Amino acid sequence: MATIGIVYYSMYGTTFELAQTLAEGVGKAGGEAHLRRVPELIPDEVLERSGAKEAQEPQADVPLAEVDELPDFDGILFGSPTRYGNAAAQLQNFLDQTGPLWTKGALAGKAAGFFTGTATIHGGHESTILTMSTFAYHHGMVIVPAGYGIEQINSTRTGGGPYGPTHFSPMGDESKQGLSDDEIEIARQYGMAFHSVAEKLRS
Repeated sequence: MATIGIVYYSMYGTTFELAQTLAEGVGKAGGEAHLRRVPELIPDEVLERSGAKEAQEPQADVPLAEVDELPDFDGILFGSPTRYGNAAAQLQNFLDQTGPLWTKGALAGKAAGFFTGTATIHGGHESTILTMSTFAYHHGMVIVPAGYGIEQINSTRTGGGPYGPTHFSPMGDESKQGLSDDEIEIARQYGMAFHSVAEKLRS
């Protein structure tokens, strides 16, 4: 059984939904998933005006991520909504604090995976995962892609692709629709596959 950390930032809750679904997949594979949210950097009054403060309330019980805890995980999944084709500043700020782990090689050889979401279908699903993945290269981690082994990746019309689980959350009223069936299945199966790789690497 591998222990998987799921470190994420979610402003409006959809990346959190993906994180939870990934955790289900890890658990279904016999692993142990630990959700960790990175600290918010936006002032409360700005979050309240945008409606994000209320959307983040369901995440209140998720422990904050700590850099020193990362080596305790056998594999780590990193998630963030896209910001201009890149990870949100909140997640990037957390990753930027892992220098002491890098100097020790504390994450080398561990499995790494990435997930994201965008408000437009071509708004950065792939580029955000690719830009987040440079973190894993520098730490010597083993990047685990989704590939095409998950059937729904070939048929999805929303999120999810060979780079990893993603969510398409269109602007407007539809943005509250939650994950699509394909997105749920892709994330769940990817969580199972990720656990399998992390477990083999640990052995």
